[in-house]
Amino acid sequence: MTRHPSEPWAGGYYGQSRPELVALLPRPLGRVLDVGCGEGRVAAGLRAAGASWITGVEIHAPSAERAARSLDEVFVGRLEEHIGGFDGVFDTILLYDVLEHLPDPASALVALRGVAAPGARVHVSLPNARHWSLVRDLALRGTFGYTDAGHRDRTHLRWFTRRDIVSLLEQCGWHVERVDHLPLRRVSALASRLTSGLTAEFLVYQWFLLARSRESAPEGAR
Repeated sequence: MTRHPSEPWAGGYYGQSRPELVALLPRPLGRVLDVGCGEGRVAAGLRAAGASWITGVEIHAPSAERAARSLDEVFVGRLEEHIGGFDGVFDTILLYDVLEHLPDPASALVALRGVAAPGARVHVSLPNARHWSLVRDLALRGTFGYTDAGHRDRTHLRWFTRRDIVSLLEQCGWHVERVDHLPLRRVSALASRLTSGLTAEFLVYQWFLLARSRESAPEGAR
């Protein structure tokens, strides 16, 4: 999970409630699949927003056990181990800080279309590989700068710029409807306005993308 250093980590690595993301979800939520659900802390916000059913998938067994108290069902393990065993399809699919941990995120995105209801949406959050701090460390400090948690968590296997993740979603049969991020600090917001948004690519810590399922995946994503 990726959070800005200035943001609170209440609940720990697996215990984030992510209200800033739930607020961006189009209503109605319908049936929700939360991939990488952690301890299930997002569930309260999803219920309040009208989710009719919440299925979770979580590889960390102790967190999955806690999530089972607030979700309707929880599968322990990797997504690919369970994607054929879900009972029904989903209207809203959450991938909050998940894709960067997968060896093959494209396969996961294509597979998820098989459990997506007509018009279903996927909501993705992930770290911005173009953030200025990474550019600084590579160019000036000569290090990628892996850490135990945060933007350069050492468990991240993949890195995406805004263009990369939009392209991946589109190639895998998801039409990107919106790209969001947390509000920039005052100085950063001013810089973004003065450059017609160009500097945002370097100032945004994490991208949030909302995409709708296409009726069929393009040939290259099958």
